[in-house]
Formats: sequence, structure tokens, C-alpha cells
Amino acid sequence: MSISTLSFERPAEGRELAARVDIVLVLTTLVLAAVGVVMVYSATRDHQVALGLSSHYYLYRQALFVVLGTVVMVALTAIDYHWIEHAATVLYVAIVLALVAMFAIGHSALGATRWINLGPFQFQPSAFAVLAEIAVVAAFCARRTEGLERGDIVKILFAQAVPIVLVVKQPDLGSGIVLGVVLLVMLIMAGVPNRYMLLLLALAALAAFGMIHFGLLKHYQIQRLTSFLHQNTGSQSTTYNLHQSVAAIGSGGMFGTGLFKGLQTNLAFVPEQQTDFIFSAVGEQLGFVGSATVLVLEGIICWRVLRSAQVARDNLGRLLSIGAFTLIAFSVFENAGMTMGIMPIAGIPLPFLSYGGSATLAFFAAVGLALSVQLRQR
Repeated sequence: MSISTLSFERPAEGRELAARVDIVLVLTTLVLAAVGVVMVYSATRDHQVALGLSSHYYLYRQALFVVLGTVVMVALTAIDYHWIEHAATVLYVAIVLALVAMFAIGHSALGATRWINLGPFQFQPSAFAVLAEIAVVAAFCARRTEGLERGDIVKILFAQAVPIVLVVKQPDLGSGIVLGVVLLVMLIMAGVPNRYMLLLLALAALAAFGMIHFGLLKHYQIQRLTSFLHQNTGSQSTTYNLHQSVAAIGSGGMFGTGLFKGLQTNLAFVPEQQTDFIFSAVGEQLGFVGSATVLVLEGIICWRVLRSAQVARDNLGRLLSIGAFTLIAFSVFENAGMTMGIMPIAGIPLPFLSYGGSATLAFFAAVGLALSVQLRQR
């Protein structure tokens, strides 16, 4: 492989590639991220003032995260995605070491140890673990030109079990679920023989049972996951967030109460609304029309990322795009469904809208990978 595949393209090549950039994907991502900045501000402004803090704290930080995410997206777009074949092992080792370091130097909040303090910012390794997983699985499977055999599947499962267990142990159940779903979809698209599919599903069920039996899943986590099934019978502590979120979305009606005018949002009835439950702020203030528009924008991003997989020139590019698509699409489906009471509460952020630097950078990086694959389809 030439040096140019591991670095930025030459000027002439760069201009040719720039002419083929997926403008729809880029603009939709930036528009949705801008909407996210506004919604994070709306969900935190009044509460910050009530605490005697700056109302612009979350606004400035989320805007900065979007700018940094855009830089990451542009950088990954400019670099040939084949560098991942060489960097996959390094990425895997780095993310495992970061996850292990969490238990020694990690910062705890809300009963979980998920962050490493880096000055005024916090780094969440689990948000990037799925990107490392996508890179490792894609690079490994791309080398198996004749398909995956039993030994290959066992190697992948054992390798990815390490970060998944470390993430769930933090505990960060939402990221653990995303890791499992992305892994399963990528294996299916990599061509796992049909005779092994039932075995994979059985192993997934066995892993879920093992996490419960050996205490990796706490009782309160199980209650959160199942609270949407018994919304009227569960304890208030279990279903409080869910009830407040559903009430906020329902109060928005067709066109919403208006930006910065939502009662549920302004009075902070939905805990941590700027992160996992940001969609409830959208539903209350922008109503059904605004919520549907946000979901349409998310859907356009998913469609364009999936298109990258369809036009990819090789198996590596196809699997990278499939992994990025699964990450974004599943996160949207789970988060929106969670806030409406039709999916388990798993703590998965809404792509490009939820507050958080690590998650924002990870989603922008996923789009950057898809753009890199799409640009180099020839």
C-alpha cells in the first residue's frame, strides 16, 4: 500500500475527491448538530440560572464539541480509510487500556465510573469503544476473502468480549448494548454462515443471563430496562424519568409550546434532560412537527451512511459503513423510543443532539468514516 493511502491525498487528488463529497450527508449532519446545540441550551438555561450559574455554560461547551466533531469528520474524510487495516490493533489495545484505567483513575458520577478527567473536560472511553470495535471487526473480516469460519468467529467474539465486559462493569449498560448490536450486525454482513447464526443468538442470550447471574447487571439496571413494560405498576423511582419524559412530549402537541417556553423543560422535571432525554425537550418545545423533522434528519443521515456501504469498492469499506450505520441508526431508534416509553431505558444518547463531548465526537467520526468510504468508491 502506498504512502498516499495512509495520509492526506495529493492536491490534485484532493480536489477531485472534494468534488464528490456527499453534500447531503455533510449538511444534514451539521444542521442536526446545530439544532442539538440549541436544544441543549433550551434544556439547561433556566436550571443553570436557578442554581446561580451561567446560563450559557452548556451552550458554549456543546458548540465547542460540535466544532471539534466537525474537524474530526473532515480529517477522517480526507484520509483514505484503508489506514484502519494498519491501525486496528493499536486502536483495540488503546481502548482496552483506557477502559481498564477507568477503574483506577476514572471519575465517578451518578453511581457510574465512566470518565477520565482531562483538565476542564472529561473523556469517556466507552463512547469510542464502538469505533474501535468497528475498525477491528472490519479489518479482520476484510482479510477473510473466502468468508468467516468457526475459528474466525470465535476469535472475534473473544476479542470483543473484553471491551464489552469492561464497559458493562463500569457500569455503562447502554454502551454495552450498542457494542453488542453493532458486533452482531457486522458479523451478519460479513457473511457468517447460516449454521452459526442460531449459535450466535444463543450465545447472546447466554451472555445476558450470565451478566444477570454473576451480578454484572444490578437490580436497578434490570428495573430500568423493564420499566417501559409496566409503566403504571412500577415504583416511582423506577419510572419517574419515563413519566416526566412522556408528559413533556405529550404537552407539546402538534406544534409545541415554543422554543424556551416548555414548562416541563424550564422547571427541570426531566432529570439529565440535556443528555439521554433531550428528545423530550424537542417534543415539548417543537411539538410533533419538530420531533418528526428531527427524526427525518436522523433518517437522512442513516440513509446516506448506508449508501456508503452500497457503493463501497471493497469489503473493508462496506463493513466500516455498516458499522457506522448501525451505531447511528440503533442509537436513534433506542433513544427516541426510550423517551416515548416504547423502548427500554438504556442511557444511549441521541446522535448529534444529546450533550456530551465524547459521544458527539464519536458520531461525527462515524460519519467521517462513511464519507471516506464513499469518496473512494472508485
